[in-house]
Amino acid sequence: MENLSFHDGNIFNLLHSRSTEPSHDVDQRMQLHSSLVRRLSQEQELEGHQGCVNAISWNSTGSLLVSGSDDLRVNIWDYSSRKLVHSVETGHTANIFCTKFVPETSDELVVSGAGDAEVRLFNLAGLRGRADDDNALTPSAMYQCHTRRVKKLAVEPGNPNVVWSASEDGTLRQHDFRESTSCPPAGSAHQDCRSVLLDLRSGAKRALADPPKQTLSLKSCDISATRPHLLLVGGSDAFARLYDRRMLPPLTSCRKRMPPPPCVNYFCPMHLSERGRTNLHLTHVTFSPNGEEVLLSYSGEHVYLMNVNNGVGTMQYTPGDVANFFSLSNILHDVESPPQVSTTQNGFHRNGNAAMLKKCTELVELAKSSLEEGTDIFYAIEAANEVLDAHSNDIESALRHECLCTRAALLLKRKWKNDAHMAARDCQNARRIDASSFKAHYYMSEALQQLGKCKEALDFATAAQQLKPSDADIVAKVESIKRDLQAAGAEKKEEPEGGTGRVLSLSDILYRSEANSDSSHDMSRSEGDQSDYDEELEVDIQTSMSDDEGGDPDSNAMRGCLNLRIHRVSDDNKPIENSGDNGSSGTASSSQNDRTSYQPEGAIDMKRRYIGHCNIGTDIKQASFLGQRGEYIACGSDDGRWFIWEKQTGRLMKVLVGDEAVVNCIQCHPFDSVVATSGIDNTIKMWSPIASVPSIVAGGSAGPATANVVEAMESNQQKLSRNRENPLSVELLQRFRMQEFAEGNFHPFECTQS
Repeated sequence: MENLSFHDGNIFNLLHSRSTEPSHDVDQRMQLHSSLVRRLSQEQELEGHQGCVNAISWNSTGSLLVSGSDDLRVNIWDYSSRKLVHSVETGHTANIFCTKFVPETSDELVVSGAGDAEVRLFNLAGLRGRADDDNALTPSAMYQCHTRRVKKLAVEPGNPNVVWSASEDGTLRQHDFRESTSCPPAGSAHQDCRSVLLDLRSGAKRALADPPKQTLSLKSCDISATRPHLLLVGGSDAFARLYDRRMLPPLTSCRKRMPPPPCVNYFCPMHLSERGRTNLHLTHVTFSPNGEEVLLSYSGEHVYLMNVNNGVGTMQYTPGDVANFFSLSNILHDVESPPQVSTTQNGFHRNGNAAMLKKCTELVELAKSSLEEGTDIFYAIEAANEVLDAHSNDIESALRHECLCTRAALLLKRKWKNDAHMAARDCQNARRIDASSFKAHYYMSEALQQLGKCKEALDFATAAQQLKPSDADIVAKVESIKRDLQAAGAEKKEEPEGGTGRVLSLSDILYRSEANSDSSHDMSRSEGDQSDYDEELEVDIQTSMSDDEGGDPDSNAMRGCLNLRIHRVSDDNKPIENSGDNGSSGTASSSQNDRTSYQPEGAIDMKRRYIGHCNIGTDIKQASFLGQRGEYIACGSDDGRWFIWEKQTGRLMKVLVGDEAVVNCIQCHPFDSVVATSGIDNTIKMWSPIASVPSIVAGGSAGPATANVVEAMESNQQKLSRNRENPLSVELLQRFRMQEFAEGNFHPFECTQS
């Protein structure tokens, strides 16, 4: 794939066009051209923090960079000299997770949010004339109305008066600097800040069909640069939400829990919308530069691209669509919008050309050869991506069908996380082109078998056998699925009718814990909520512990490897029936009534996914658009690398070593070909296209160049797969331990170092 050209053209042609006809569009395309991306290398390391750097952000002109750290300082860096200009002692008492320049204030106002639940505003003019070691700065405004960690701040381009803060307490607040310059701490006698723009303390959904009832612990938010009335938020469930601020109710206080307001759109890949597990959550959401797309970064998952509005390449689906997706009879509703068939010539649409046809045909043949030989599976999938994602509207349906089936087979052979789901999508799209396709039915049965949906798999396998009765492979497939069904039936019969009780996952317990915990000091718990933990809890813990977002290494947080299993047992030692997915009080029948009366919204499905990194350990890991046109996608990883993909095809562009442990933050310069990254290290790395030779890999200060990119990605996928069944973030376990300790139910236990 190294010799495959990229879609932004030849840089020399761009340079020539800029010299003859200067234009802003050419400058934008030049900023991060593919030839420059592939030459990115570490240019400099900015030293000045004494803790993990959790937040970096450029000012509007790119002349300054602001950073926030576990050392409780906000640093200001000069871009041209790469020097530290100011280091502000903020007065925060916990890790700083977010910081921004306030627009249109001559870069003198800086705002920060931290784990102490506070938002602080600083005027850097107060540091003028001081000695270099005199860095303590009194906040110009201090907002203490949040009750949990502030994870993200948002500002509106051109608006110097307002900042928005997203917190794990389930609220997004709007702070207007023209009003009160501070507020009393949450829970105090006179605390009545009317700053709540979004009250999502009853906003989390376990699945698309479920009513929102639990606290949506907000992790990220963003405001569209092109349409500032659009607000995007993501948090502790699988669904990103788009709101129109013009349609939201007036600002309120947090003294009364409000129902979540209706949103413009939900965003969630269809295969993630029904998992119903609290460990699946978003760590970062962002708009594309033109505001037409959104990018979602999931913990324990991949990065996904979606259209803001339902358009070509995506669809809006409902819970019914999810339920019917794996059905043999479901061939009518598009998952991807296939190209409109027009008059073709030589297998190509009229707007195609012979060179493109030859290129696509060769790529499909390359992919098929890799499938037969079982080699270079990753690059074969990228070849198929090039055909389907870059030229789908040009190629004739027969070639598209062949490529869809080939990619499905390759995905099923690779078996990385969610590959079976992606293969199923390809098979369904292939069936829409050819309803009697043997390959589409055969590979669909294999995908469903890998997903454990044996009944549906048998339907597709039987249909494939009817298409080719004498094919030995499908005969063996049918028998294999029948054996799986028999084994599942026998296992079900062997389950005891009584026993010690139903085993619940830790995520179930924590989800109920989240539902029952107070979002603020001024809210009381109902009697029904108090009864949720009356039953016995048996805990046998073994989980992987690490410092969340690079916490204080000297803290008393538990580390090591623990395995957690929780049994809930009733007084009469009978299995306890779950009263519903929402974890609220009440009987099963009342929960069922709530579910029946609730009319679930639809959600916008994925357009593309970006794969190779690992996002498990931290809740601030960003996925970002690179460049003014957003033609590339970048994301950090738990293995200390950061990855760059071509947005249009998902093709891997570059892998760089950027940290000794974890890369969390990636921010592209507004105009130059420079990217800033940060993570668990105490430094900020600056990357620019200074490498003499373009390549897919490059080393950094943390280590040498990676010789085998696929090997590194496979290692990351293994981590994600091990995290699949009962993944447990450090933050959730710590919350569980803190609550149990506060209620007198937690007892020390031993842990074994991993």
